[in-house]
Amino acid sequence: MTKQTFKISNKVIWISSLFLGALMALPKMAQMHFNPYEALVDSGITTLFALFTWYYNIKTLPAYSSRHVANGFSTPILIKNLLLGIVVMFVLACIQQFLMTHLNFGPTMLMFEVRGILVNVMFYMFIHLLYQNYHNQQVGIELQRTQADNLGAQYELLKQQVNPHFLFNSLNTLKYMVESEDKHSVDFILKLSDFYRFTLESRKLDVITLAEELNILNSYLFLLKARFEEGIELSIDVDAKYNKTPIPPFTLQLLVENCIKHNVVSLDKPLHIRIYSENDYLIVENQLQLKRTSEASTGIGLQNIIDRYSHLANKKIEILPTDTLFTIKLPIIHENSNY
Repeated sequence: MTKQTFKISNKVIWISSLFLGALMALPKMAQMHFNPYEALVDSGITTLFALFTWYYNIKTLPAYSSRHVANGFSTPILIKNLLLGIVVMFVLACIQQFLMTHLNFGPTMLMFEVRGILVNVMFYMFIHLLYQNYHNQQVGIELQRTQADNLGAQYELLKQQVNPHFLFNSLNTLKYMVESEDKHSVDFILKLSDFYRFTLESRKLDVITLAEELNILNSYLFLLKARFEEGIELSIDVDAKYNKTPIPPFTLQLLVENCIKHNVVSLDKPLHIRIYSENDYLIVENQLQLKRTSEASTGIGLQNIIDRYSHLANKKIEILPTDTLFTIKLPIIHENSNY
């Protein structure tokens, strides 16, 4: 945590010291034979000692350790301050004796020392209370900053997962097409090149518009059709009023990819996927025709979307599986949201 200097306003220090000095002069003023000179000297001595106590205690604050702050105060430092205060007050009492030789030095010095100890303890406890509160605030601010940095770092990691995941699956698809001598291999490579160029351009974006996301999905559908032909059918029915709403990049592409990963996709048994809007939700739905042997999970697809919605908009997606359908409901992130 960055060390910052603890400060108390000089205005507060001087006003409080003068007020304390004036307060100590009140008993003199209440006496029948009031001596203005004596009251002024008494007030001045108290004011000087209060100023010394303020500045000395503030100066010694950086010497406090976290352990001392946690315990409430440092006994060794308090004792040191009291001893030094006794010496300083003795010097001030001597100055007063020099200015007013008619006073009895013994009782006057004892009164000043008692006053000095009370002032020292009061100021020490008050300053330390302010310092402890300041220290706690700094810890709280640093904790909030650390939490914000951690959340930012976690979200950046989630964004970086998308591109390698897509490339890995696309290269697997290309490998399959080349091995099977698919005539669409060249077109697939060109489209893949264009598509991946967009992923590199958008990797720094937290969100894009839904219209842009649908364009990505349409390009991705071409890549899927190149491999599966009529084995996959994707219908999109999203209300145009949502076109400008924000969405994390590649959300729909990952969800469609997730459908293909877990379900049979073939000409004999086409996979039907619907994407539509309803009641402020973007819904991705596919019929269940699960593979007998499921692919090893990378833990990136669906979980990545769940985490990104949580980090980005503090929203939860709904996952609603049935015997025949698998439905995911994405909450619409409105344009005025603090994402």
